[in-house]
Amino acid sequence: MIINHPLLGPRDAAEFVVKGDANLINRPDWQADDAAQQFYEYAYLRDNPAGEHRELWYHEQGDRSWLVVTRNTLTHEVTKVELARDVARAAGRSA
Repeated sequence: MIINHPLLGPRDAAEFVVKGDANLINRPDWQADDAAQQFYEYAYLRDNPAGEHRELWYHEQGDRSWLVVTRNTLTHEVTKVELARDVARAAGRSA
């Protein structure tokens, strides 16, 4: 599988490590009244969809960047690749 890295161009997926659901970017507020419940859900509850899914990928054997890769879990077709920092900034989080 080829990942079209936004900065480096096409790279083999073997250079990357999949780290899980891209929703991990949205870390809960530790000061919220229901912080314990939010962190439980954040740490243990994950979607496992059949079809399009956004995932965090780490470029371990490259520039060490974090990416949000949108791919189809059935066909492995990659439809979008974004820098995780850009996704976090767009969501109002610092990266």
